[in-house]
Amino acid sequence: MSETETLNLQLKNSDETLKLGEIIGKSLNPGSIIALTGDLGAGKTVLVKGIARGLGVVDEPNSPTFVIMNSYEGRIPLYHFDLYRLSDEDEMLGIGYEEFFYGDGVCAVEWADRIQEIFPEEAVSIEIKIPESEIEYSDTIRDVSIKGKRKWVLSFKSTAEQAFPTLKK
Repeated sequence: MSETETLNLQLKNSDETLKLGEIIGKSLNPGSIIALTGDLGAGKTVLVKGIARGLGVVDEPNSPTFVIMNSYEGRIPLYHFDLYRLSDEDEMLGIGYEEFFYGDGVCAVEWADRIQEIFPEEAVSIEIKIPESEIEYSDTIRDVSIKGKRKWVLSFKSTAEQAFPTLKK
């Protein structure tokens, strides 16, 4: 089992979520898999839009809730999955997900926690949470946790800190 690292960030608004996604997209290589989790409305699709920008995708992604997967051309193809309506691995097998997961593109998978067993160890897990406290609730602030191979996360962390100088949490 490879060594993993976790990076925790707090983003102030959807523009920062988009910017974080763009930085992530620029750091990805063919075969990268991003497993996204978080509540409805937390910002998973916004993050994927940023990832698409970082991959040089011209079209703006939208959530593929009803079609399960949309593909976009960029410097590396982006395969955007939404597992919200799926209940088991057989449904993913039925659409041939392995061709995309182990192909030449980047896979960004929303609602990854619905079918966790399909993800390889190398996948980067990103959880987006809407923070709630007893004092104040914000509809724009997001807590983001990025977990992946130690080498990638540490490299990404230095890039993220340069882009967001006040982002250290």
